[in-house]
Amino acid sequence: MLVKKERSALRIDALDRKAITLGLTPGMTLADARARAPRIAVAQADPDADARLMLRLAAFCEQFTPFVALDPPCGLMLDATGCAHLFGGEAAMRTCILQAMARLSFTGRAAVAGTPDAARALARFGQEIVTPPGEDEIFTRPLAIAALEAPKETSVALTRAGLTTLGDLADRSSAALTARFGDETMRRLTRILGREDARITPLRPLPDCMVERRFAEPFLDLSTIENVLRPLIAEAMGILERRGEGGRAFEARFFRTDGAVAVLRFETGAPSRDVEALLRLFRLKAESLADPLDPGFGFDVIRFCVLNAETLAQSQIGFERQGAQEGDVADLVDRLAARFGRERVLRFAAHETHDPVRAASYVYAASPSKPNSWEKPEPGEPPLRPLFLFDPPQPIETMAQTPDGPPMHFKWRRVRHLIARAEGPERIAPEWWRNAVGRDRRTRDYYRLEDREGRRFWVFREGLYDSETAAPRWFLHGLFA
Repeated sequence: MLVKKERSALRIDALDRKAITLGLTPGMTLADARARAPRIAVAQADPDADARLMLRLAAFCEQFTPFVALDPPCGLMLDATGCAHLFGGEAAMRTCILQAMARLSFTGRAAVAGTPDAARALARFGQEIVTPPGEDEIFTRPLAIAALEAPKETSVALTRAGLTTLGDLADRSSAALTARFGDETMRRLTRILGREDARITPLRPLPDCMVERRFAEPFLDLSTIENVLRPLIAEAMGILERRGEGGRAFEARFFRTDGAVAVLRFETGAPSRDVEALLRLFRLKAESLADPLDPGFGFDVIRFCVLNAETLAQSQIGFERQGAQEGDVADLVDRLAARFGRERVLRFAAHETHDPVRAASYVYAASPSKPNSWEKPEPGEPPLRPLFLFDPPQPIETMAQTPDGPPMHFKWRRVRHLIARAEGPERIAPEWWRNAVGRDRRTRDYYRLEDREGRRFWVFREGLYDSETAAPRWFLHGLFA
């Protein structure tokens, strides 16, 4: 028996079958319960632990169908559409699910109907049956008003009016009942009777492609697990090839007989249908796990999913080496991401901005890149931006012929540099629309400088004369190679 505190008193929250036979009911105070059954075992209710348990059971039930949703407080909704034939029909599937729960020491009630609301009402308040297609109303009409799970005042009012079953309610004028009890009560009634359908929202979106293998006996040999995965991956890649697609994100799920589910996810930087490359990524991911893959008493089901697929056209093999080199780099990135984690393998990506500070940022190396995203200098011209930028820019001392002209020489880190050539200015204003920091920053005039020794610098003067400041300051922002 589980209890929780309500209004300064401990009350029963949940009971087992034996406690119910003793006359105990949810909501009864602990003192009353112990007066009737002094030796009953009591524990504190833990809703958070219950929620975690239901999530684990939902993940376990995904071996029967990918469409699994929570039905609080202690129920699960499984959409058997397109899956029942794998188990010999809806009745056999229902039996298989209950047997699997029994092996995990759980008891439950299950019903199969045309709508989720009808199945829930039958499982909780009626018969554990499989309704024939289109006959939900025949089996749900005899259910008590409690099957509506309406507020207590609504149930009491319906009972006092002589409406004791859902059939009694369905025979009355819907307009009058809606005016008296609201739209939600009537909507709930029509869904339980099967007149209106509302699909469940699964915990996880359906993958783009999914294949699986079930075992008559639990699978225990991890040394040959790649031999099981290889045909699964090949089957999934065949499906993608017929669609003209390739996978970007993949997932292998291992359902154990004890209810645990092991999940391995990995990604590729570009769409792929290479079976051996995907097996290598799986191997690297499995080797990098802090908690190694453990079959326990064995795996009942192994499933391979393509979580994200993109268009992948057939490639023409050419004589040049560039395409092969790009493929080698992509393969290296995929292997590093599988071993060390996607968030630890980064690369630079260009941003559409005129601000040099924000022109590049770190992104995941496995994420797709935009073609021609970096600006290229004109042929024969020096680069517009240096490869190395100081953060923050380095202050320098300068001497210029005119207040708004380039410097004749500057001193940086106690070394004087005499300017031989100067190019500019390139005026860059702050991005005032972003935040207060951008609005407070002053306009910068950038110059590309070359000293007499051939060293090249990227400097700027911060602030416009008269309009922004009376004494602009100079900074060294970057060095050209």
